[in-house]
Amino acid sequence: MRIDAHHHLWQPGRGDYGWMPKDNAILNRRYGPEHLAETLAGRGIGKTVLVQAAATVDETEYMLGLADATEWIAGVVGWVDFEDKGARATLERLAGHPKFKGVRPMIQDIPDVDWMLRDEVQWGYAAVTELGLTFDALGYPEHLGNFLTILTRYPEMRVVVDHCMKPRVRDGSEAHLAEWAEGMRRIAGETGAFCKFSGLVTEADEGVGVGDLRPYAEVVLEAFGPDRVMWGSDWPVCRLRAEYDDWLTMAEALTEGFGAAERAEIFGGSAARFYGL
Repeated sequence: MRIDAHHHLWQPGRGDYGWMPKDNAILNRRYGPEHLAETLAGRGIGKTVLVQAAATVDETEYMLGLADATEWIAGVVGWVDFEDKGARATLERLAGHPKFKGVRPMIQDIPDVDWMLRDEVQWGYAAVTELGLTFDALGYPEHLGNFLTILTRYPEMRVVVDHCMKPRVRDGSEAHLAEWAEGMRRIAGETGAFCKFSGLVTEADEGVGVGDLRPYAEVVLEAFGPDRVMWGSDWPVCRLRAEYDDWLTMAEALTEGFGAAERAEIFGGSAARFYGL
């Protein structure tokens, strides 16, 4: 079965998507299951993982409601407040839902690059590990060193790097590529983390093509291997640069050198094992 390991559905009218530009017609609108179902069926994708896009428990409850009503949403990655130790009770309650798989702090949006190292948030990683949940690592290349610290501090925590840690593809400089690649290779080699093969198109310029993404895809696929890489659409965010079909077609082209079994891992198997779908 093919699985989309990372997409969003949202309702801006709730008012808690603080990152969302109000004047962006692509993003600032409601996206529900009915807007994606036909595309999934057309590309043979049978299951998905729905990921939070607002730093609220209300967002998590909203997604679990959608998952209850939508058979193909197989897993939900939500949010709890890592700055509140009392949120342990909320995390335990959410963990009782069969489709709740883990959490994703929105670290990329936190001004302090060292936030994840603060003493007051360490309970969160420990709780995620103890409850057998997953952790989606959302950040930028400048967060790679700190994520390596956290992943080695909590070696039993099941972690997946979101969006290849968002390398600045539009930068195009060899220096940036080399620095990002070193950080990704260290995480791949020194920890058991997985990586989401997603988000690359959004970090590129308009008119992005396979050639623009290939150097970054090659690093991820070689470092983590097909059994620790999972494809995700990052829809509808990907629509800023490419439609769902376009990005999936690019991803298929970027992995065409692998055999059928390895491609089955990238486009389904890895996500199923990691999230326990």
